[in-house]
Amino acid sequence: MKRLLVAVVSLGLAALFILGGVSVAKASPSYDQEVTETAKLYKGTPFKWGGTTPEGFDSSGFTTYIFKTTVVNKSLPRTSADQYKGGKPVSKGKEKLGDLVFFKTYGKSVSFVGIYMGNREFIAATSKGVRIQTLDSKYWKGTYVGSKRYLP
Repeated sequence: MKRLLVAVVSLGLAALFILGGVSVAKASPSYDQEVTETAKLYKGTPFKWGGTTPEGFDSSGFTTYIFKTTVVNKSLPRTSADQYKGGKPVSKGKEKLGDLVFFKTYGKSVSFVGIYMGNREFIAATSKGVRIQTLDSKYWKGTYVGSKRYLP
């Protein structure tokens, strides 16, 4: 009985192969999903001024860490102001998953950055830890400066 079963399975696999019924899936990484899904894993991580690790992040430390440790493997400038100087500009309302969104929360230059999640939301290391925020809140609307694309 066991031999018969093995023979039938082998015959079936051979037929699929010969008739072209078997194909090899070729997976290519989706950089935007990799970045956003990985970022979500760190929700609740505490804020730490100058923090660049899962022990604690500041906003640019968080974006730097996510972009470097995912399949993107891209080194970003360390500060949010310097991150804003790079990347490809994205028009307001044209943001895509994984784009960086920038804000002027204090001082004269960009001082805060997050990762766009879609649906007008972004994830960032806030003073209350890594959290998902909405671009439509009064605070973030009033401090928004622009968005940049670093993903290929």
